Amino acid sequence: MPSKISSLASVKALLFDVFGTVVDWRSSVTDEISLRTFRKLSSDGLVPALKTRLEGLGQPDWDRFIQEWRDSYIAFTRRFDPKTDAWKSVDQHHRDSLVELLEKWDLKGLFTEAEIESLSLVWHRLSPWPDSPDGLAALSRRYTTGTLSNGNASLLRDLSDFGNLPFHEIFSAETFKVYKPDPATYLGAVRALGLQPEEVALVATHLGDLHAARGCGLRTIYVERDGEEAWGREEERYEEAKTWVDLWVTEAESGLLAVAEKLSGSE
Repeated sequence: MPSKISSLASVKALLFDVFGTVVDWRSSVTDEISLRTFRKLSSDGLVPALKTRLEGLGQPDWDRFIQEWRDSYIAFTRRFDPKTDAWKSVDQHHRDSLVELLEKWDLKGLFTEAEIESLSLVWHRLSPWPDSPDGLAALSRRYTTGTLSNGNASLLRDLSDFGNLPFHEIFSAETFKVYKPDPATYLGAVRALGLQPEEVALVATHLGDLHAARGCGLRTIYVERDGEEAWGREEERYEEAKTWVDLWVTEAESGLLAVAEKLSGSE
């Protein structure tokens, strides 16, 4: 796997994708929805049709529901056009898309308006991967660290507080009013840090994100996480990525702790 440590020698700051890279969104959202639906089934307030519908859904169904929710976020950020679209935060999108999904899945009326609002904010309460707090702490002792996520700033601050994630800076797509992979996000964060692109590395679990950052001159650190990569391992672009990723941490290694260990060897 790529480990071109010398190309990272001039790096002074690390920017982190957050969803999937630093926090385990899938397990966190699954746990919250499982708890809420269990409580609904245990209550006496459900209308019979909704109770029957809810009883007919198994874990594979909920896994698909949650993946559709996540996919809707990806589609939303990809189609956003800052030239024509009014700004809409990820929080707003998560709430709107949750309402649409509940209706699509014949679950309209399952949750009250207040419950929908609360559930849509589950993305503020995502647990970090086990290696993230200590790995990030080690990296933050040697580098300036910051988020670079499509999540809005309040969401990222809450994740940092909830997960004990010691970022120095919070950079959000909201900061630049455009979503990744627009170059304005990567270059905007670089400018805010007062650095040159080659002095900044993006740490991410999505090769598409890293490819866009590399196109802006940033260095790249790839951290494999289960179920996160959209590029298939059999695809040519996946194999080609091994030629341009500066540091590649496999799933068998310890995530951000491995990043810290490998980078310490470059000093």
